[in-house]
Amino acid sequence: MDDQNKNLILATVLSFLVILGWYFFFPPPEPVPAIDPVATESQAEGSFAGAPAVGGTATADATATAQAAEAEAPSAPRIIIDTPRLSGSISLQGGRIDDLSLKDYHVSIEDDAAIVKMLSPVGEAGAYYALYGWAPGSGLAADDVPGANTIWQAQGDPVLAPDSPVTMTWDNGSGLTFSRSIAIDEDYMFSVTQSVTNNSSAPVALAPYGTLARHGEPADLKNFFILHEGAISMTDGTLSETKYSNMPDLDVNPREGVPAEVFQVEANGWVGFTDHYWMSTLIPASGQAFRSIAKYDERRDIYQTDIVLPTMTVAAGQTSEVTSQLFAGAKEWATIRAYEADGVAGYINSIDWGWFFFLTKPIFWLLHNLNQIIGNMGVSIIVLTLIIKAMLFPLAYKSYVSMAKMKELQPQMEELKKKAGDDRQAVQKGMMELYKKEKVNPAAGCLPIVMQIPIFFSLYKVIFVTFELRQAPFFGPFQDLSMPDPTSIMNFYGLLPWGAPDPGTLMATVLIGILPLLLGVSMFLQQKLNPAPTDPTQQMIFAWMPWVFMFMLGGFASGLVVYWIANNTITFTQQYLIMRSQGYTPDIFGNIKSGFKKTPKTDKK
Repeated sequence: MDDQNKNLILATVLSFLVILGWYFFFPPPEPVPAIDPVATESQAEGSFAGAPAVGGTATADATATAQAAEAEAPSAPRIIIDTPRLSGSISLQGGRIDDLSLKDYHVSIEDDAAIVKMLSPVGEAGAYYALYGWAPGSGLAADDVPGANTIWQAQGDPVLAPDSPVTMTWDNGSGLTFSRSIAIDEDYMFSVTQSVTNNSSAPVALAPYGTLARHGEPADLKNFFILHEGAISMTDGTLSETKYSNMPDLDVNPREGVPAEVFQVEANGWVGFTDHYWMSTLIPASGQAFRSIAKYDERRDIYQTDIVLPTMTVAAGQTSEVTSQLFAGAKEWATIRAYEADGVAGYINSIDWGWFFFLTKPIFWLLHNLNQIIGNMGVSIIVLTLIIKAMLFPLAYKSYVSMAKMKELQPQMEELKKKAGDDRQAVQKGMMELYKKEKVNPAAGCLPIVMQIPIFFSLYKVIFVTFELRQAPFFGPFQDLSMPDPTSIMNFYGLLPWGAPDPGTLMATVLIGILPLLLGVSMFLQQKLNPAPTDPTQQMIFAWMPWVFMFMLGGFASGLVVYWIANNTITFTQQYLIMRSQGYTPDIFGNIKSGFKKTPKTDKK
């Protein structure tokens, strides 16, 4: 391998080290533990700015602002939510969907772990809820329409279930009767139908809206560069993502008065918030025009997304209604794909597939189906890595053969350098003539490696991002592949009944588990297929690299470490077999021994 190839590979390795080093020395903050709900005046405040209507032929100018959401009144009744996968309640104060838990998922794998809470009311830490209402047009005041604190009246059975929708009504006392009907399916999708009946003697104009509000950033924010967490929207086929940390830096929208991102949707779209494993989105009906808003109120520390539908003009004696949907639940691939098939345009892209979506999507599809067949996510990761390495074997073979040819030319290249001396131009010219004569392409050795980088980055992203890895068991002590290795010398690598040091602590970094140890050993053995480089600097870097990676990656999710171990092991096997096929038997034990020998000092005279 010539100096250019060495430098390219070295630069790639060092770049990766810099990225991982940053997250090692400056890790994301640990999740903030939940505190007891405390109702304070600052928490009780909220701003739900409506927006002017979009599209339609309305004559009204809907510029009103919806009421501020206050803490729930002690006497406010609730409608129970009870489905196979959800539990919670809806407050009749504002008709807020603000209490929702996921029956299928727990916060940890402990036997007594609580189920995951998706939405929570104002007054609790990290309040997160959905609101619906009407922005009044000209001729109507804010009190003429229901807002965030209106007390609705429930009609019929106050339990929301898949086959049992609920309805609530409110009469403004001035001729307008509002009704809201909420239905839910077997999974995570609410259908909300808002209607207004005009019993007055004059037409009225008003615009329906829906809001998702979140008080502060989520407590379990990962803040990792490979994962999007924050606002997400689809606008007529265009996906937009804004991290929580970037929302305060949005341009101040004149109509909203706060930093906001506003899109005019012509036919199909949705908007909401996405976290690592959970998501909530507002989804107007297919073909419905609306105004999509994502904004941040710094004064109240509220992140908010809105859908504002076209203004409706309701004639005297007439009723108008509009239906939209609310998704609030887990980012399960199969569930989200089913909703997309039912008409939610581009919904599968709510999963963070990244820049290489054309690779991450088929890779995940294969991993998902392997897990369906095998029934063990850890084994599925290993099999997936094996399949991908097998598919890329021709590239790996071509790369090594090219490097072997370059190695054969090394004596002639050294002779060229001696003859040319300091004349670099002559050296380059002579090398090009040599390559042409021997029919060798110097880039052929590195090109296959470069082509593999996006594929393995995509595999890394799939394993890190997708929901299906969450709390997925492997074997023995590895019962959650989304968490760091739970073993340590402190529990004799899982053989003793007590836990390892808490992830993220210095003790956990030093007393690493069995998976990081296997990772370090696999990298070390892979290096020893070849003698150490003669350059002292490169020799030192390569000698330390396996053990630096071992400690740096020890705190990553176990599923990722399993992938790296499998990748290193398969790569080692491939390289060994390719070397043998080219007539070269690697002296692995000899290379290991040479690494422990001291370099003899030369006498300087």
